[in-house]
This record gives sequence, structure tokens and C-alpha cells, in this order.
Amino acid sequence: MKRLLLAALLACFTLGLSAQVAIPVTFQGEKPTISDLAWAYVNYESTPAEGEEEEEECADESARAVKSAMTRQRANEALDLGETLSIDLRGGFVLYEWKDVDSDTRLRIEMCYWNESDGKHKLFACGTYYFDGDQYSAGQFDGLTFYRYDNAAKTLTWTDDIGFEVEYGTDDDAWVTYDLPRSGKNITVNYWYGNGTHKQKTLQFDGRRFSF
Repeated sequence: MKRLLLAALLACFTLGLSAQVAIPVTFQGEKPTISDLAWAYVNYESTPAEGEEEEEECADESARAVKSAMTRQRANEALDLGETLSIDLRGGFVLYEWKDVDSDTRLRIEMCYWNESDGKHKLFACGTYYFDGDQYSAGQFDGLTFYRYDNAAKTLTWTDDIGFEVEYGTDDDAWVTYDLPRSGKNITVNYWYGNGTHKQKTLQFDGRRFSF
């Protein structure tokens, strides 16, 4: 479980920094699209903190990959071998995948948002996970993070006010991943066990938070 402990420590460190920052979102029109929210997020996550070098690990490499892919897609340039990027503006969903051409390793990054029932906020999420074939294989930057977008301030701010605690692992030694919704509003929770067993639960959205 050393890898689990490392992942949890890295996540706590990252979230502690994120909680202090309001990320500005720029867009055209009356409201931001998923592309606008994703662009603001990856720009922030891929930028080293003040006083740190570009190559230092505190700049999220997975966010850099998405930022690079979005930049090239906007310029109508080809993505790197093994990369795919899908941005569903109408559905409010982004999917980035990178596959190692020499192995079954793949990186999967999902982003989406929910309109909150108060009409004043959106909830934005990003999930990052590595897989080896059909099985989850924990990576350094894996995890699920949430930001709340304020319509008036036009900023994203990290939040844990989501109704549940994001898990990386369970007491019975399962790794945990989360599938964000391409359609609908609910999140699928995946439990991956060392014996190959895979279980799922559903988190339902109530207009502000999630619950089982």
C-alpha cells in the first residue's frame, strides 16, 4: 500500500495549494463551455508555482499533456501518436487518452461540469487515471478533483463541498477510480481488487452535491 500512501500525500499537497487560488475563466458569450473551463484548469495545473522550475514535478504532467493536445487541436495540428482528444461542447464533457504504442498502458483524463440548482454556480471535475489493459494501475497524478465555478466572479475555486469524500483506496485493499458522466448527472465509482474483481457503485447528483 506504499503507492496508495504516496498518492494520498500528493493529492493532499496539491489540494492544499489549489484551495488557496481562484482560477480566472475567460470565454466569449454569456457562459463558459466545458472547453473554457477545461482550458482554465489545465493552464493552472500545468504551471509551476512561483519560484519553481518548469521541469519540477509540482507542475502536473497530465495537465500539461491535455493543454498541449488542446493547443494543437485548436491550431488544427495533428496530435502525437497514441493521443486522442474529444471535446463534447453540447454534452459538457472532455476525454483525453494517451496509449503507449509499445504496451497496454494508457492514461485517461475526463472532465465535465454540472449546472447547480441555485443558478449561480457550476461544479467542475477532473479525473485522471492510468490503466494497464483493462485493469487500473495507479499513477503519480491520479485522482479526482472538484472546482466550483462562480458565475458572477467568473472563477474556479477548489472545493471539497461535494457530499462525499474522494477515496484512493479502501480498507479491504481496493483501489478506487471514478467515471464522470458523458450523459446524465451521476458518477460511477469503481473498486479494483488485486484478484481482478471489479465492483461499482453510483453517486447521484442532487443539484449541489453527490450521495450514494
